[in-house]
Amino acid sequence: MTTPHTADQAELRIDTPITPARATARTWAGLGVLALALLLIAVDATVLDLAVPAITADLAPTTPQLLWIIDVYSFVLAGLLITMGTLGDRIGRRRLLLIGAIGFAVASVLAAWSVNAEMLIAARVLQGVAGATLMPATLGLIRSMFTDARQRTLAISVWGAMAASGAAFGPLLGGWMLEHFWWGSVFLVNLPVMGLLVVLAPFLVPESRDPNPGRFDLRSAALSLLALIPIVYAVKEFAAHGPSPKLLLVAAVGVISGIVFVRRQRGLTTPLIDLDLFRLPPFRAAVFTNLLSVFALAGMLFFGSQYLQLVLGKSPLEAGLLLVPGTIGSMVGALAAAWLVRWWWPATVLAGSLVTVAIGAALYWLLPADPSGSPLPFVIGFLLIGLGEGVALTVSSDLIVSTAPEARAGNAAAISETAMELGIALGVAVLGSVVMGVFRHGLDLSQVPSEQSAVARESLGSAVETAVSLPGAAGTTLLDSAHHAFVNGIHLAAGGTIVILLLTAVIAYRAATRTTR
Repeated sequence: MTTPHTADQAELRIDTPITPARATARTWAGLGVLALALLLIAVDATVLDLAVPAITADLAPTTPQLLWIIDVYSFVLAGLLITMGTLGDRIGRRRLLLIGAIGFAVASVLAAWSVNAEMLIAARVLQGVAGATLMPATLGLIRSMFTDARQRTLAISVWGAMAASGAAFGPLLGGWMLEHFWWGSVFLVNLPVMGLLVVLAPFLVPESRDPNPGRFDLRSAALSLLALIPIVYAVKEFAAHGPSPKLLLVAAVGVISGIVFVRRQRGLTTPLIDLDLFRLPPFRAAVFTNLLSVFALAGMLFFGSQYLQLVLGKSPLEAGLLLVPGTIGSMVGALAAAWLVRWWWPATVLAGSLVTVAIGAALYWLLPADPSGSPLPFVIGFLLIGLGEGVALTVSSDLIVSTAPEARAGNAAAISETAMELGIALGVAVLGSVVMGVFRHGLDLSQVPSEQSAVARESLGSAVETAVSLPGAAGTTLLDSAHHAFVNGIHLAAGGTIVILLLTAVIAYRAATRTTR
């Protein structure tokens, strides 16, 4: 009787007569159901990017409200993933998947018919709660469904293609929906897919759970929320408005809660997070690669969609079509990852993917502020960002899941997806706030009446609307300054992203090569 091996051992010891069970057609069909559900979750993280102008016109949110509408979904998702991943290991990952699908559908209906900014934010919070039950369940189930190492790598490549392309496909779907319907319609596409998941998953996806889960620690779950959400909130508000006593207090609550959380995990027999995993250099490198690659993609999408519509004057559908190459790049990168790691060390693939994302971000320095300028630098840059992000997400997720024992698959998956969702949220919050900070500083309000100045400073969309309402030269001056200030903000955000990505590439390579060579 053979003993179980990790994915790395299975590849390194090819002479050992290991015969893990091969996936059947039913297993691959189950993967298709899981992948479709994950695609929608990833789409929902970015689907509103192209709807920003329409939401601004209809609900009139303030800049902080607009940022919360976009990123509160990811904040809540990231805050609950660890808890839900561990819960799925205990009650059953398929059961948690079905509960989440129903909750996600209900939240989508509420989001679609929101009548004000507060209601939409609340609906996005509920979507985040439901999404947190779905995401770790999908990757955890893949870990248990595919016991053959190479088949599992291919399955995670498909999973990665859905996660990577979903974030990029969101604006394309949103653009098409906005071209034909009102902005709330972007949420209704979730309903038939979630209905299909509820019907097919019981037949195609086998149940899996930890046979000896131990006690579920509610105090650890509460501490994880108190640690993550205040820190993320403080980062977002600091980037947007600078330091303040209130933010220092909020950040202190998060840091102290995080310290207490870590100390508590070390003393528990069955912790919420297996901290020993972070002692492995490849695991650490994979987690940070996950976070930083998605950080760049989400940030570029947030201000990129506004750039295409409000600076270059593209329609929502035209802007979505310009993002298609990046969407394809994400899918190709994720699917190619399984082939790349057969020819190069995973460390080399991880570092190379981050460098590719950095090169794509560098092309954003070439974006023109003139409405008649070419969108080609944006299209090529986003293509490279999507390609690199797709490879990075897949390889890092495979490393994370393969390192953990199967019984803790949901927990490991939750760590992977927490990094990914935190990257999305921080990308929008930090890079979006940097762009808006430069934008406000560069606006020429010298010819704008005082009662309209505050409105013009709220967002690029507000500045454009104000400029249209002003007569002659006053409107032209404001519009030109708004375009140039917004593009200057993109240049600064791209520069910071490049530095972070290149440093992470070096660190990830050095860490991962310790055991993956």
